[in-house]
Amino acid sequence: MEFRIYYEDTDAGGVVYHARYLGFFERGRCEFLRERGLSVRELADRGCIFPVVRMEIDFRAPAVLDDLVRVETEVLEVGKTSFTVGQQVVRCLDGKLLVGGKVTLVCVGPGMKPKRLPAELIQALMPEMP
Repeated sequence: MEFRIYYEDTDAGGVVYHARYLGFFERGRCEFLRERGLSVRELADRGCIFPVVRMEIDFRAPAVLDDLVRVETEVLEVGKTSFTVGQQVVRCLDGKLLVGGKVTLVCVGPGMKPKRLPAELIQALMPEMP
């Protein structure tokens, strides 16, 4: 997923404010699922929401105003109730890795109780499975 860095994304130093990357990662995960035929909204309407339970982030280089960046997402692990993805923010102009991260989400239902990942989500995360 590509997008441009706007003034609202930057801090007083003119670089992307560190917390904005959390939102960039979120957009990247939603688009990753959308590309695989799933809607986060439809899953939520069916009683499955996916809070982040763990996140590791490495800030390598700054993105700045007007940079065109890309969020890349790959599946690292799929469990019964959770999954982990690796995500990167890369500057499109030169392919430079700006931020890398690892995000674990758990599927929960009513009362925030963990529940099994829906079959269609597992299929989207692990398309090579029968």
